[in-house]
Amino acid sequence: MAHSVLLLFLSSFILSFNFLEAQMVPAVFVFGDSLVDVGNNNYLKLSLAKADFPHNGVDFPTKNQLEGLLMARMLRISWKVGLPTSPPYLSLASNNGSFLTGVSFASGGAGIFDGADDRYLGSSGAQKLLSKSLIAVVIGSNDIFGYFDSSDLRKKNTPQQYVDLMAATLKVQLQRIYNVGARKFVITGTGPIGCCPSQRNKNKTGECSEETNYWSVKYNEGLKSMLQKLKSEFKDINYSYFDTYSVLLSLIQNPTAYGFAEVKAACCGLGNLNAKVACLPVAKYCSNRNDHVFWDLYHPTEAAHRILLDDIFDGSSQYTFPMNVKQLIAV
Repeated sequence: MAHSVLLLFLSSFILSFNFLEAQMVPAVFVFGDSLVDVGNNNYLKLSLAKADFPHNGVDFPTKNQLEGLLMARMLRISWKVGLPTSPPYLSLASNNGSFLTGVSFASGGAGIFDGADDRYLGSSGAQKLLSKSLIAVVIGSNDIFGYFDSSDLRKKNTPQQYVDLMAATLKVQLQRIYNVGARKFVITGTGPIGCCPSQRNKNKTGECSEETNYWSVKYNEGLKSMLQKLKSEFKDINYSYFDTYSVLLSLIQNPTAYGFAEVKAACCGLGNLNAKVACLPVAKYCSNRNDHVFWDLYHPTEAAHRILLDDIFDGSSQYTFPMNVKQLIAV
């Protein structure tokens, strides 16, 4: 996780900050994977996990292919709190841009075990900004996928040991961000990732991978327990945990109740379930995008994300613990 870069730049650019009238928080800083990557990987020459293709973002208001679908995902939490979408930090690092209203360090393909060890001590202005800002963390799916795709990882750890290690490693990363001033965290659990088109395509029946889903649930249980322990250790930490798994599974199991018709196939792709070929320029995309739960091999559509975001921001205690984001802001 790129907290060290965050503080390095905050120390350079932030001497003071003022709340705009419409802002509920001064900034939103984002750490995570492709679910919230707004384009950092486009600045990495060797990265294969990019999404700057014509089909992505086809319905996004700016019609910007570079930002596209990426900006339309969960980062609309920034809009909910009266801020512009947190931009990719590499875009600002390259032109000395401002981090005043937040930034995204999310990177497609990232996992919990991709953390950095360097630290930088932020200025008092930077620490003040962080203490009042939201720190959103959306990560974990790639680690679970990676475990089942790697015989080496499976030899080193049992599934239970692995998900326990995921939660323990994330705790260390959150403590590092806490140590440089952050106090308000928005943490999302992993979803029913065994039900995404890429996993269904591996099953002859087209059903979800129950094993993958099971360990997603077990990781989430460990994550919730870890967050409770973190709160007991650091009394001034506050957080909102979002049960992504239950909400997304509800969409999949009860699609008509939410206005969806297709829960298995991706909207964009080629082959069986549109999951043989990713959403590349050669792929085709569906005309009825609002009917689909999944956009591509792994990611929900914008329609599905709107539902997720509403629950993250102002949802009931059924899906947010111990509070939703709106309540977290008020703390």
